Amino acid sequence: MNATGRALAMALAAAGLLTGGCSATSAPAGPGNAATTAGPGAASSDAMGPGGSAAPGATPLQPLPATMPPALGPYYGQKLAWQACDDGFECTTFRVPLDYDHPADGDLTLSAVRAPASGGPASGAPASGASSAGGRLGSLLLNPGGPGASAVEYVEATARTYDGGVRARYDLVGLDPRGVGRSSPVTCLSGDRMDAYTSVGLTPADQREIDALVSADKEFAEGCRQRAGAALGHLGTVEAARDMDVLRALLGDEKLNYVGKSYGTFLGATYAGLFPARTGRLVLDGAMDPSLDSVTGNRTQAGGFETAWAAFAEDCARRDDCPLGRTEQQVGDQLTALFAAVHAQPLPTTDNGRRLADAQATTGVVQAMYADFLWPKLRTALAEAKAGDGTGLLKLSDSYYGREANGSYPNLMFANTAVNCLDLPAPFGSPEDVQRAVPDFERTSPHFGRDLAWMALTCAYWPVKATGAAHTIRAAGAAPIVVIGTTRDPATPYAWARSLAAQLESGRLLTYDGDGHTAYGRHNACVDGAVNRFLLTGEAPEQGMRCGQ
Repeated sequence: MNATGRALAMALAAAGLLTGGCSATSAPAGPGNAATTAGPGAASSDAMGPGGSAAPGATPLQPLPATMPPALGPYYGQKLAWQACDDGFECTTFRVPLDYDHPADGDLTLSAVRAPASGGPASGAPASGASSAGGRLGSLLLNPGGPGASAVEYVEATARTYDGGVRARYDLVGLDPRGVGRSSPVTCLSGDRMDAYTSVGLTPADQREIDALVSADKEFAEGCRQRAGAALGHLGTVEAARDMDVLRALLGDEKLNYVGKSYGTFLGATYAGLFPARTGRLVLDGAMDPSLDSVTGNRTQAGGFETAWAAFAEDCARRDDCPLGRTEQQVGDQLTALFAAVHAQPLPTTDNGRRLADAQATTGVVQAMYADFLWPKLRTALAEAKAGDGTGLLKLSDSYYGREANGSYPNLMFANTAVNCLDLPAPFGSPEDVQRAVPDFERTSPHFGRDLAWMALTCAYWPVKATGAAHTIRAAGAAPIVVIGTTRDPATPYAWARSLAAQLESGRLLTYDGDGHTAYGRHNACVDGAVNRFLLTGEAPEQGMRCGQ
């Protein structure tokens, strides 16, 4: 999902969405919620150019040996003890090695939840002949993205909104990845320090402001080092994908069936690359491109937000209540002017004396790009800001970060940064590197490029060296994998989906011509019908299928 750096997490949660089966209850980390390059970006074997080709030089992800190492036997041999938990769900925990290369070095405890299939009680392996006879199909793992969004909370919030046929035949399972939610969560800063961190300017105008940003990034990184300990070096996507295979085995499923959104597409594609023979029915919605380096991923994501902004601006200019003008150009110019004014003088709000800083104003606008149903709220917030009240934009920014009314934060941003900084080398090593890159970012995204460039500086100060690198994922021999791309997706640009689908040997691209982040479960009958049919029968959409808004 994502661009490595301060808050570009690609999770539905970031938008604070709860629509159909595509939403989460918490927000991603940092302005640019699905926008970071979570891990190796996707790449395609077809030369599609900037519209969706694999990045040159990215090496293929190699599958793991089919034979399980004996040292992992105790983990694969565990017995899950499911217990009734909230509102009809069942919860469990299990152990995974901190380091798969050195299993004796210690464990992590992971948490999972399931909504048992409504067609019958949950059990181990799926019924014989389930696919043809309408019986149980086993488990369907769900992941809302991030990295850092809680799959446990996502399943608890959305399981009952999934298609009735899917709910009848699958146990819907949410596994919080290592370091996330209820799975040995990583933490970094207290609530008041997070308030300070999210308000530090991302468009520094002088050395003093650059120093303040660097100081904030260093404080964040040091807080993570102190609180997370050795686990900080073992929170990468490859390790999380291996954890999913342990759970698959403990659930009694021969193959993994999975729906991943945003960063969850990178996690699912990584699983397919590592375990192609164990890959069942995978749906990757709002796809990331693993072949992209972190600079390219951040920059192209900035372009995704610019595309979404243009759609908002065009819509706004046609409305009587648009506070920024009557043409798309006027709307964009007035947004730039508003950001500059807030940079010079933060706005008062009605939230306990807090003031709206320019970084939070940008994050508030970015938050509303995730779904067009947030556009009316953004128009109101922009009108209030022009009148000198930053409350509306601050609320949108807080929603993005998942900030609670009491000032506390979930661990989403902490986990987001920890995963991103491990999955890819830092995009920039110094403020001077950022300054050199800013012109390219601003050409790609005049309204958000500068912010997203500076936002990517965090990993320069990360206390653990990156263990991943940009790569392609072929998953040779895997069953058909459905990759969904939305043409005006702000956080995971459509080109990323084209690239990943072309890169996967069995990839099937399903295009949604519309706005917002991800498509499945957002009440488009064409998309939902194609995905549900695939999950229930294994019939993948035809290559290149398109659905309209």
